Amino acid sequence: MGRQPTFMTGIALLLPITLTTMAIVLLAPVMPLLMAEFAGVSNHEYWVPMVLTLPALCVAFLCPVAGILGDYFGKRKLLLASFLIYAVVGVAPVFLTELTHILVSRVGVGVAEALIYVLSTTMIADFFHGEARDKWLAAQPAFASMSALVFFNLGGVLGEFGWRTPFWVYGSALVMFVLVWLFTWEPEKVRGDHAIGEVPHVGPPGTAEGSRSLSWEGFPWARMGLIVLITVYGSVFFYTVQIQSSSGLAQLGMTSPAAAGFWTSVASVGVPLGTVIYGLYGSRNGVARLLLIEFALLAVGFFTMGTAAGTTQFLVGCFVNQLGAGLLLPTLLVWGMSILPFEVRSRGAGFWQSAFALGQWLSPLVVTFFALRLGGLLSSFQALSYFAAAGVLVALIARRFRARPAHG
Repeated sequence: MGRQPTFMTGIALLLPITLTTMAIVLLAPVMPLLMAEFAGVSNHEYWVPMVLTLPALCVAFLCPVAGILGDYFGKRKLLLASFLIYAVVGVAPVFLTELTHILVSRVGVGVAEALIYVLSTTMIADFFHGEARDKWLAAQPAFASMSALVFFNLGGVLGEFGWRTPFWVYGSALVMFVLVWLFTWEPEKVRGDHAIGEVPHVGPPGTAEGSRSLSWEGFPWARMGLIVLITVYGSVFFYTVQIQSSSGLAQLGMTSPAAAGFWTSVASVGVPLGTVIYGLYGSRNGVARLLLIEFALLAVGFFTMGTAAGTTQFLVGCFVNQLGAGLLLPTLLVWGMSILPFEVRSRGAGFWQSAFALGQWLSPLVVTFFALRLGGLLSSFQALSYFAAAGVLVALIARRFRARPAHG
């Protein structure tokens, strides 16, 4: 009988999702300090914000590559190496003085982040199965959302000691290295079961059954392609409130950044609440039914925001919207992981996470597009409500591609 994953196995693979959140949120409070520090650099208005955005851009492009590497070289050893890279390049700006060198280090963070994002998610799907898999995967977005609130405040506190101080927090990746080292092992496919443990090795020396291969045989191209498209579509909606709510509140008279940030964080509790609800009831419902509910909540939330006459109605709309977003993300993630065979699971996870990052990048562009053409930000929210309502068509299409568990 092979080793069986424990609660600490799940925790060890869940905690790394906070590193992907940290990459952006931790530094947001010190952006004004960075702008002042490098004010003498030509075009610093464009270059300095890239300290925040370069890792996310790397994730959007490199997640599929990370998946290929994980399937070929082995997930655990690559994940452990990624923690070390993340810690070194993450802390590096504490000692760097040139903006160019800092930006290069941020590219390194993005590379490590893409690997961590894909491999930790894939290993959750490898080690757990059934309802346990669904709950651990659903916990990822909830944990990421809650950690974002912590990191934003931590970054602000540490920023009081200078713009370099928050970069020390990137060293926390070493804690995750230790946890993954202690509580996981290289996953291998178990014949006829989803469970993963240490099994007798069968095959050529130096290989694990079902891994170390770049073959695409068995990859569910049609179903995965559909899930990727829906993920880009849903990710645009997912990030709208988090990016645009402060601007919406300002238009309605809430001019204090501190107040806007506080009330936005209160409304954003809808995301972890949605993921908790998914963890309790998601496995009992089909994908199509879940998507209908989720897009309906997104549509109602956007419409309430877009027609708001005051901040209270706007914040209610934000909460409803975020509740739908919190349900949507684990639905798509679990759906994607459930159809991927063990041999190609890292690659499928890479495509999914790249799609989610692409939607994050597209979100402000879409909102601005409608705002410029329809008369302002609130009108843009109304337009998004109609597109979210069109998610009923997405749900109907999903019925034809219902999740069928992958073997392994």
